[in-house]
Amino acid sequence: MKRKKSRGKKIAILAFVILFAAAMVIVYNYYQKVYQSVTTFKGEQYFYVHSNWSMDELKNGLEKQNIIKDIPSFSWVAEKKSFTQPKAGRYLIKSGMNNNELINLLRSGEQQPLKVTFNSVRTKNQLAGKIAEQLELDSVQLLSMLKSDAVASKYGFNTENFISMFIPNTYEFYWNTNSEAFVQRMAKEYKRFWTAERKAKASSLGLSQSEVSTLASIVQAEQMAYPDERPKVAGLYINRLKIGMPLQSDPTLIFSIGDFSIKRVLDKHKSVDSPYNTYRHKGLPPGPIYLSSPNAIDAVLDYEKHAYLYMCAKADFSGYHYFSKTLSQHNTHARAYQRELNRRKIMR
Repeated sequence: MKRKKSRGKKIAILAFVILFAAAMVIVYNYYQKVYQSVTTFKGEQYFYVHSNWSMDELKNGLEKQNIIKDIPSFSWVAEKKSFTQPKAGRYLIKSGMNNNELINLLRSGEQQPLKVTFNSVRTKNQLAGKIAEQLELDSVQLLSMLKSDAVASKYGFNTENFISMFIPNTYEFYWNTNSEAFVQRMAKEYKRFWTAERKAKASSLGLSQSEVSTLASIVQAEQMAYPDERPKVAGLYINRLKIGMPLQSDPTLIFSIGDFSIKRVLDKHKSVDSPYNTYRHKGLPPGPIYLSSPNAIDAVLDYEKHAYLYMCAKADFSGYHYFSKTLSQHNTHARAYQRELNRRKIMR
């Protein structure tokens, strides 16, 4: 009888050990799936979750970018945590993260902002393209907004001068910012830029904010290399505006033609039928020919007061200009510059 009890006790103990070991295996397997590191890299990586991605697309993205090494375990944990819809954004993934941490991050929306920079932009097409290279938004949709009368009017502009609302700089955005949110943000930045002091300076010139930006775009296009000369260039054009003299700016001709490879403006170019042809039309063109930088805008607002009416690029190709008060002085400099163009065989 004692032997039977002893044998039964041993069997019970053995069964307990087996069940305990099995439980430990299950617990360890669970722990591995949930809390063990699943990343395949060292350091940090950014992972971009596109808007309206499904879970399958998310997992394909994680696998394609080689973020994690075990998609099945990720899927299992996601199911247990009822994670069915990732939030779009740019996420910083750190080495050593486990499935639990990764899933919590991807459904939290706690993404990392990025710095968006745009400058050296002439047209709306270029602006839309540059922004779409840095944010998820669609360039076609953004361009459609930039060309929309209704959208421009909403912000107090027309389609010709609407681009002046976009002040070139570096801004922080979330990667999944859409076109409408981008435009709204730029409207806020525009208002922030145009302080009471800047508005007062524009008013003293008899120019609206948009007109200042348009003039600044010409000044910037005339002097790309050396911002220190821009206030003098601005002063020259303001002098012309005051006396009703055509601006006669070569960059406006190039803009109206749309061929930005032109290095030498010829007489045939001056006959182009366009409101941006400042040889044929007095005053400012309808809108900017360049996205005016803060420096160029301030160069107009703080223009250099002088009596110059003419300018010509120096024949040494230094990037600076000769300034003249009379046409005869200007023609002397212009002939020297044209001779150098011929010598260098720059014919267009």
